[in-house]
Amino acid sequence: MIQITIIGSGNVGQHLIKAFSASKSVEIKQVYSRQKEKVLYLVSPEKIVTDYENLEPSDLYIIAVSDNAISDVSSQLPFNNQLVVHTSGTSPLYILDSKNRRGVFYPLQTFSKTKNVDFSVIPICLEAENTADYKLLEIAAKSISTAIFSINSEQRKALHVAAVFVNNFTNHLYQIGQDICTENQVSFDVLKPLIQETADKINTLDPADAQTGPAIRQDTNTIDAHLAFLQNKNQKDIYKILTQSIQNNGKKL
Repeated sequence: MIQITIIGSGNVGQHLIKAFSASKSVEIKQVYSRQKEKVLYLVSPEKIVTDYENLEPSDLYIIAVSDNAISDVSSQLPFNNQLVVHTSGTSPLYILDSKNRRGVFYPLQTFSKTKNVDFSVIPICLEAENTADYKLLEIAAKSISTAIFSINSEQRKALHVAAVFVNNFTNHLYQIGQDICTENQVSFDVLKPLIQETADKINTLDPADAQTGPAIRQDTNTIDAHLAFLQNKNQKDIYKILTQSIQNNGKKL
């Protein structure tokens, strides 16, 4: 059985703790958290440490902290030649301190503390410096997911940029849509079937083939009417940029 230590108690860390705790082939050896109470509902108190010096030997140490803190955390670990990985989509493997064997264990998903996820379908992108360490990461990943990918640092960065477009930016557009509905006393719930159908389409169509709306139809009358309706400058600017991008189909704006 693989023993895993999770370093970090944020969204990703907590979801990894939940996923690994449900697996029969791995064991959560310890969890490092500066605030012990954040993970008391997930693991027994004796497994939680608040000092790096109290970390015990483990097969795998997963650093699940903000990108800016990865390098500092890895340098503070009080051991050498252990397998230490981070969970970042953008940070390269070599950001980890070279005193330990380095790798990446990147679950490509959006995580919120209050929203449970089905880890079995979450893509996990792996990278390691040698074959033996990769195989150990693969075993750990397969204990919680069926979607495992070997992805190098540059590919992972590309994936993360793409993920920002399809997730973070899209969710921001949901917020703008909700704001427009709220300002005009319309329930945002009316749009939810449309949002779901749009997401479902990419299971059978390429996004380019699924594109609809006034921009792709070159419907200038509707576009002008929408721009005249929008009084918020930020909303109007975003509408113009996205309309032009759709019409140019990826060409320079």
